[in-house]
Amino acid sequence: MDDQQLPSGAGDVAQHYPEVWKAYAALGKACAEAGPLDKRTIRLVKLALAIGARSEGAVHSHTRRALSESLSAEELKQVALLSIPTLGFQNAVAALTWIEDITEPE
Repeated sequence: MDDQQLPSGAGDVAQHYPEVWKAYAALGKACAEAGPLDKRTIRLVKLALAIGARSEGAVHSHTRRALSESLSAEELKQVALLSIPTLGFQNAVAALTWIEDITEPE
């Protein structure tokens, strides 16, 4: 994701503090390359973490990125459903609606 595609808050940081953004992006890359998980699994895990953190913006971002990486809307919705036993029904439904904001725009 280049700086032009970043959500507004992250884009502002990238624009005003390019060295901080560069270091942050390098950390993300290093973390992704630190183990055996493939890109598809990493994307699903990152979506799950965003759901667990109750970060609507991050769920939107990871949903957009997952779709661009050929994951299906159904796969992403299952991640939200899998969160029911751990995070509770209400939190999972919120996450599902955030995913649907991107997968089923009006």
